[in-house]
Amino acid sequence: MKPPAFEYLAPRTLEQAVAALGAEDAKILAGGQSLVPMLNFRLLAPSLLVDITRIPGLDNVDDWDGGLRIGALTRHHALETSPLVRDRFPVLHAAMAEVAHLAIRNRGTIGGSLCHGDPAAELPGMAVLLDAQLQTTQRTIPAAEFYDGTLSTVLGADEILTDIMLPALPPGTGWGFEEFARRSGDFALAAVGVLIGGEVRIVAIGANEKPIRLLNAEALFNDASDIDAVAEAAGKEVSPEGDLHGSAEYRRHLVKVLTRRALRAAWERTS
Repeated sequence: MKPPAFEYLAPRTLEQAVAALGAEDAKILAGGQSLVPMLNFRLLAPSLLVDITRIPGLDNVDDWDGGLRIGALTRHHALETSPLVRDRFPVLHAAMAEVAHLAIRNRGTIGGSLCHGDPAAELPGMAVLLDAQLQTTQRTIPAAEFYDGTLSTVLGADEILTDIMLPALPPGTGWGFEEFARRSGDFALAAVGVLIGGEVRIVAIGANEKPIRLLNAEALFNDASDIDAVAEAAGKEVSPEGDLHGSAEYRRHLVKVLTRRALRAAWERTS
């Protein structure tokens, strides 16, 4: 299939890109791994594509007060192979290996995935788990407040995500990431990320209209003896929808199983 006709612009600065987004039905093109298929299936018909890949300074992974500042144009594979990501945020390193296929990870960008907002995608869930701060051309938005529904964010029409800031984790933080998909590279039917450090954080992916912290389940955890109770609570806290890949009850069961596994792994990694 072919996309509908559109105008194309490749600005060299953020200011030029923001100005171009004032056009009616303009869309940002970064990695294109979500946008281009939607164009080909005629799910979108923008009048203008604003290609931001020529804007310098948006594809770096740098130190940020012991955490990381990640440019929105950083490719998935760059995160997957970054020593800084592996050493400071191993849960993110593990999750990146589950993102689609290598060809897609070579082209897809972290900003593109975050702004697309698929509830079954790993990166939105990781942003919530890691308490990311999302810097745009206008403001800083906590990841937990970035999504207002499926494939929907609070970004304004002329607002561009530029950087993702990940605060440093406490020393000795344990982590776990568990995902279930029918085939390698498929979207997850469900996934769970866990951190045990200064606090306990549990995030469910693919089990709600957007990634969420499981606050009720988190509150039950004190030590390894609580893992089964926390897993049961996690299954009750999510609100999955059924489809041809699995019923709502099946996904709820997956969340319980994956929470149990991720908590055990995180507990074993604490030090």
